[in-house]
Amino acid sequence: MTTMTEASVREFKMPDVGEGLTEAEILKWYVQPGDTVTDGQVVCEVETAKAAVELPIPYDGVVRELHFPEGTTVDVGTAIIAVDVSGGTAPPPQPAAEQPAAPPPAEEPKAAGSGRQPVLVGYGVATSSTRRRPRKGPEVPLQQASTAIQTELNGHGAAPPAAPAVKERPLAKPPVRKLAKDLGVDLTTVVPTGPDGIITREDVHAAVARTQAPQQETPAAAAPAPAQTAVSYDTARETRIPVKGVRKATAAAMVGSAFTAPHVTEFVTVDVTRTMKLVEELKADKEFAGLRVNPLLLIAKALLVAIKRNPDINASWDEAAQEIVVKHYVNLGIAAATPRGLIVPNIKDAHAKTLPQLAESLGELVSTARDGKTSPAAMQGGTVTITNVGVFGVDTGTPILNPGESAILAVGAIRLQPWVHKGKVKPRQVTTLALSFDHRLVDGELGSKVLADVAAILEQPKRLITWA
Repeated sequence: MTTMTEASVREFKMPDVGEGLTEAEILKWYVQPGDTVTDGQVVCEVETAKAAVELPIPYDGVVRELHFPEGTTVDVGTAIIAVDVSGGTAPPPQPAAEQPAAPPPAEEPKAAGSGRQPVLVGYGVATSSTRRRPRKGPEVPLQQASTAIQTELNGHGAAPPAAPAVKERPLAKPPVRKLAKDLGVDLTTVVPTGPDGIITREDVHAAVARTQAPQQETPAAAAPAPAQTAVSYDTARETRIPVKGVRKATAAAMVGSAFTAPHVTEFVTVDVTRTMKLVEELKADKEFAGLRVNPLLLIAKALLVAIKRNPDINASWDEAAQEIVVKHYVNLGIAAATPRGLIVPNIKDAHAKTLPQLAESLGELVSTARDGKTSPAAMQGGTVTITNVGVFGVDTGTPILNPGESAILAVGAIRLQPWVHKGKVKPRQVTTLALSFDHRLVDGELGSKVLADVAAILEQPKRLITWA
């Protein structure tokens, strides 16, 4: 058996799989210690705040160690797998008590002009720490545990010399930390009741109430408070789902968008009977054979034509520079519901695509999203979005802007309704459109023109030819 040297071991670090991402959760390992891997082979699947991504290894060798188990959240730049590239065979795993301490990873040259290290995709961070998901179940804060131990020792007359107290940083979200700071509450004294030991706003308020309550005992009679456990709930009647990954990022983005951009939403109800007839005709057209043809395709094309006629709607607000950035390209976002949450991948340069090309891109986007294989790059750089709530039987809604965009179009369900057509009431295919826009850069006139153009095209699809 070939003896491995530390020089022959390569540490593969968690790459930056999307611009600005700092961590990812290891969902699944495809290899185990002792397995042979080759350059480009996928070794694991990770979930970032944007999507699930498969990671390929950049060299040949034998897996020596997996540094983290599945379900662990790891910072970008942290080594996650060790591979022996000497051509030898990995030794069998040793018992936990006999395994030597893992050597520190060899330093790699840093990218010029930055403190980040080059990794497989983008750049990692220079220093990082790994956070393992806390184990579920009741937890006792460190301070209370120390108090209990000290009390036990004192009861036997064997109290050790006083030592400096070690405080562990409590788990709490930034808004909760700010609330605690404003109320003068030390988070290390708060008993967490949230999932995985996270301190909630209610916990902070409860701590304030306890400090303000009148003392029931004299100092001499006071005894250490018993350790409190997290509030239990009926598992047969409730299910708690940790907020993480795509769902967590979406929630943060929607809150930021809703309270940053002043939203205005306008509505229009339109007869789309001719559009529905055109959809059926295109399905029979040889040029669209094998392509996804549905009302969303023509609605997307109608929006692209409306943007061409009103280009100022395709813009973003640069708060730092106090500038409006008008985009001369359209990366058309399509909101997609997936098992991991709502994502908004976009079709790059949708404005330059023909109708068949747009149909092909829409089909690929939807299929990739349903399979959970949407890449982070596909969700970056969007300029305007369509959300089709009609597929759920909903008439319409007031959509929230995708961060960094100035407009989003919601499409309602298409229903057969009584409609005045050529002076007579007839059954027609009708839908309601809703356009939300950022009122900082889109005024009522511009927003109304865009929405009216989309409605006019859907009512008379031949305008796709005359206006395009």
